[in-house]
Amino acid sequence: MNIYVGNLSFDCSEEDIRVMFAAHGAVDSVRLITDRDTGRSKGFAFVEMPDNGEAQAAINAVNGSEMMGRTIKVNEARPREERPQRRMGGGGGGGRGRW
Repeated sequence: MNIYVGNLSFDCSEEDIRVMFAAHGAVDSVRLITDRDTGRSKGFAFVEMPDNGEAQAAINAVNGSEMMGRTIKVNEARPREERPQRRMGGGGGGGRGRW
């Protein structure tokens, strides 16, 4: 099961999250989401747990608890919504050419 963990302290590490969830069962992976430009945490993460029963127990136990001075929000992650592609780049429209 994929679990969303939100409202995390920016000082929180993947290992901190792993330890919190491992108290409730096996943890396959932890992905702390960071800003690609600054490398700073965005304040949320995803935890993958192989056993759905353990994952649900972890959600129930950890949701609303305090971690590093913040009340964290934990629930089953929703599938990622596809967002439309953004057009990037400039290109030739709009200006007057010099002839």
